[in-house]
Amino acid sequence: MREIASRGQLRLAYFRWAMVTVPLMLLLGFASGRLAPSGDENPWFVQLVKPEIMPPGWAFGVAWTILYAMMGFALALVINARGSRGRAIALLIFVVQLAINLAWTPVFFGLHQVDTALMMIGALVILVLLTVLFFWRVRTVAGMLLLPYLAWLCFAFVLLYQIDALNPNAETLVPSRTVDQIEIR
Repeated sequence: MREIASRGQLRLAYFRWAMVTVPLMLLLGFASGRLAPSGDENPWFVQLVKPEIMPPGWAFGVAWTILYAMMGFALALVINARGSRGRAIALLIFVVQLAINLAWTPVFFGLHQVDTALMMIGALVILVLLTVLFFWRVRTVAGMLLLPYLAWLCFAFVLLYQIDALNPNAETLVPSRTVDQIEIR
């Protein structure tokens, strides 16, 4: 016998990692979304002019739940691929893109920084493309699991670009919570 671990043992190790990474991705995504009210819960966002391609609000929650779960499964595959060439850089790129992903919601919905959020999605598209390529080299299935995420980000970039074009002064629609509003009569 030349194998250190059987296929069953390797599969079990993957499932153990997935039982950590999938809930972790979902929890991080949920926490990011809770830092600032998003979607129709956000008065600033409600006032924005939306493009015709804007999906209904519920679609974002469904899409992101599925995408974060797929990210968790892909991450588990790569973490479990000990000794694979390129694994460390793949994980590093994944962590960087995840940090930007998680920061996006507070920047857009909380700080109302549409231009910054647009740049962040542009950077995310590039970083996720790199993550797909590096994950693909480590485990093909891991790279494939991130393709819907990449597609969604491309759609989100177009959507946000249109929102930016339709709302040139979006940052000023609703005063910031840090500004006290006093009416003098």
